[in-house]
Amino acid sequence: MNFPLVTDWQFYAAAIPAVLLLGISKSGFGAGFGSLAVPLMALAVTVPAAAAILMPILFVMDMMGLAAYRGKWDTKLLRFLIPFGLVGTVIGTLSFRMLDTRLVAGIVGTLTLLFLAQRLVFPPKPDSPPPPKWLGALLTTASGFTSFVAHAGGPPVNAYVLPLRMQPVTFAATMAVFFTAMNLSKWVPYGWLGLLDLRNMATSIALLPFAPIGVVVGVKLAHRIQPRLFYRLVYAGMLLTGCKLVWDGFLAG
Repeated sequence: MNFPLVTDWQFYAAAIPAVLLLGISKSGFGAGFGSLAVPLMALAVTVPAAAAILMPILFVMDMMGLAAYRGKWDTKLLRFLIPFGLVGTVIGTLSFRMLDTRLVAGIVGTLTLLFLAQRLVFPPKPDSPPPPKWLGALLTTASGFTSFVAHAGGPPVNAYVLPLRMQPVTFAATMAVFFTAMNLSKWVPYGWLGLLDLRNMATSIALLPFAPIGVVVGVKLAHRIQPRLFYRLVYAGMLLTGCKLVWDGFLAG
């Protein structure tokens, strides 16, 4: 009997860079780049298959991120973010079979680009107040939803957390804990939806050796980089993500 593994070289040409980008994003550095992982892998497999293949890889990356940033996260902010993110997971679970994943990608990409445009046209001032809590609740729920559908939860929650102007390491640690909670909440629903089959899990194991590389690179950079450059790179990641998601959702044939 053949081992039930994806063997198409074109898949790995897309999947290996996707895993590396995801690792960098999971470290908290370059947040937003990780949202490119599923669209890249979807060049060779379906979006649900790509999301399922990444599940064990995400678990390994999450554990590494928690170990690297132990105790450096903002607990008060997490108490606010995680419950709303879990609401998004529930919405994603109940609506998954009815969703057009391309439409979801297009909407997430459009919102990401609108956020960046707003930051460019109306740059925040040092004394600008933080975003209102109601907006944070909506964006974090959207993050949990898009994380469930396509592991693309970074842009919505970033739109709320970035204006808080946290230190890079605190930002990275807080995002690491938030997405660990989101990813752990997906396992039972993914199993219920039949996504965690033997072929997807075997393919995930084949990609696992690449998981730590991106995380280690991202953690080192997050500890050493200046805050201004850090956030510029985060915005660059969100720009690339937004453009890619809009292309996938509305423009690709």
